[in-house]
Amino acid sequence: MAKEKQKKSVFDNPLLSTKVKSANAKLFPEALLGYLVGPTLALLANSILSAYLNKYMTDILDLQSWAPTFLTLLPIISVIFVVIGNILVGRLMDHNKTKAGKARPLILLSIPLSVIGLLVLFIFTPLTDAIEKNIWTLILLAVGYNLWFSIAYPFYYTSHAALVNLSTRSSKDRGLLATVSNATALAAMGLSSMILPFFIGLLFTGNPETSYNAWKIFAIALMAITAIGAIVEYYFTRERVTEESFALSDAERPSTEEEKKAPKLSEQVKICFKDKYWWLIIVFFFLYQLGGMMKNVSQNYFTQAWMTAQVTDGMFEALGNTANGSILDEIIQQGGNYQGTLSIIGAIPTALGMVLAWPLSQKIGKGKAILFGSILSGLGGILGMILVPNMYGNDAATFAVATTSFVIKALGSTPAMYLSMALMADVLDHQEALTGVRTDGFTMTIYGAIMAGMTGIATGIMNGMLGIAGYTSTNLASDPIRNMTLWIFIGAETIAYLGIAAAFIFMGVEKFSKLDHLAIIADQKTVAESKGETYIEPEERMKLEEAKGEADVKAQARAQYEAKLQKQGV
Repeated sequence: MAKEKQKKSVFDNPLLSTKVKSANAKLFPEALLGYLVGPTLALLANSILSAYLNKYMTDILDLQSWAPTFLTLLPIISVIFVVIGNILVGRLMDHNKTKAGKARPLILLSIPLSVIGLLVLFIFTPLTDAIEKNIWTLILLAVGYNLWFSIAYPFYYTSHAALVNLSTRSSKDRGLLATVSNATALAAMGLSSMILPFFIGLLFTGNPETSYNAWKIFAIALMAITAIGAIVEYYFTRERVTEESFALSDAERPSTEEEKKAPKLSEQVKICFKDKYWWLIIVFFFLYQLGGMMKNVSQNYFTQAWMTAQVTDGMFEALGNTANGSILDEIIQQGGNYQGTLSIIGAIPTALGMVLAWPLSQKIGKGKAILFGSILSGLGGILGMILVPNMYGNDAATFAVATTSFVIKALGSTPAMYLSMALMADVLDHQEALTGVRTDGFTMTIYGAIMAGMTGIATGIMNGMLGIAGYTSTNLASDPIRNMTLWIFIGAETIAYLGIAAAFIFMGVEKFSKLDHLAIIADQKTVAESKGETYIEPEERMKLEEAKGEADVKAQARAQYEAKLQKQGV
């Protein structure tokens, strides 16, 4: 049967080809540039928005005073659109069969979408307050919020998250990329939670107009950083697993329209819903992200409420629960200083875990490492819930206890942070071995919806709880606010990790990994032989491609050198 000619796409252009030519994943440039530097820059804007957009709306736009219902419902209702956006991206990935892969092209497409989202949120949305109550502020906030969280971020993050699964089948290489990739979340969050808090007084002041104009400039800088990060990630990543399925060689390309069709969504859903390991990994990501986002979105509120006793010193009560500009500025900056210091200290065990997590998983398995780590995190959270309230009034003692709890939780969370993506890849491989179908599209849709949508759910829950406690931009450290932020910042994540520990008692997909890989290779070999083609195992094919690539580079360099000599008359 004659093979159909593949349609050309813009990604067939050599200018858009990956710079990674090696058969196996390597630390440089693929891991360091494609999975660390690029994603860290690209994720920075979302980390900052997740941590500070809500504070921008409560303290600068003053929505807690004149639109509290909108403030609570916007992030929660928007989750519907986040899910729809991730479904769209997942289906695009399934049908996006180009030379660049099926996920990497969407990373490039996320750049203009991200720029538009930031423009609407911070440049086009007008400043307002409780007196003006400008309806256009609410409309543009809703549009900008969903442009970012429901469209731009899913286009980037769902595609970015799929790359570890699509990069290689080698467990060792996948572990390397998963560890480095998960470190990007730490790096991006670190920049937003460890460095930015020390300069928070530049973005949040007692004067809303000054703060509003500062955020405009800051947003423009975020647009440039996001674009640079996405471009670096695109050029220094490679989808080797995708290449197996539709770009092995001209002879092995699909020969009919039916073969080129992506697996039906209904088929993927059916496979996933019947797989208990799939449910366990999805429950994990739900609890992990919900607890983490509850902590992240509330950290600044928590430090302002619990670690500014020496600043307030009863002055809120003397002023009738209102603060003048100088007191407010001092509370904001001191809370920011404590927040930054807390994050820096808490990042030490997390960074250490990046080195220890993978060797630990090699000894006891990824699932068990996450299980035991979650138990430790739960114990650290319980410690904080008990001791922090007893230390209030002494800022240094409160900080010491909160930091101890934070460090224990961070140490326990490292297996979950660094091993979860590799474990999910094991689940997908297990499904492929059993059914012959990869469910990357549907699975990454759900995963992306959780990772992006949980910011909205956590923010909505926090805003509702802060509203109950009577939060306003001038009432940052009252007793009701302290009690509520304790449960939001420490309690929610503690409950989440205890839930993960309970679920992972039943996680055992890793025992099938070796057999799964053998079954997948056997299936590929059967398909090739049925077409009368010679089957080349993926690792061998990659080595041949790498050798050919190196030879091509040398030939090109020789040709350029000869041309240069000819111009010189040699």
